[in-house]
Amino acid sequence: MHELLIHRLDPGLPLPRTENPGDAGLDLWARTDVQIDPGQRLLIPTGIAIALPPGFVGLVHPRSGMAIKTGFTLLNAPGTIDAGFRGEICVIGHNADPVTTISISRGDRIAQLVIQRIPEISIVEVEQLPGSVRSERGFGSSG
Repeated sequence: MHELLIHRLDPGLPLPRTENPGDAGLDLWARTDVQIDPGQRLLIPTGIAIALPPGFVGLVHPRSGMAIKTGFTLLNAPGTIDAGFRGEICVIGHNADPVTTISISRGDRIAQLVIQRIPEISIVEVEQLPGSVRSERGFGSSG
């Protein structure tokens, strides 16, 4: 088993954790109260910094319940936390609701952190790529 080292920058907030056994995402909480007007985006701190093991990445995803109930989502989702990053995890919150201001309170669950293993690869430049069934057909080509 690998360890996720967490530095709690705000002792008043819980450590990231899953809500249910078997869940993939660790809940992240808002460190501050914020108001997000319709269409606005805002950087929201979570009060934690982490050290991922080498070969892993942290992916910050929106919470589907907040998205459907309030229109709150995350820009740049999923956000990428590289194993070498040691700063506070912050999320770029966005109010996709065209009319209603969103209120987020300190301690609200605002995102989820999914940890994944990243394979080590080497970059090889080639003159031509091998063929595939899809080939160069682009957006919408698979139905």
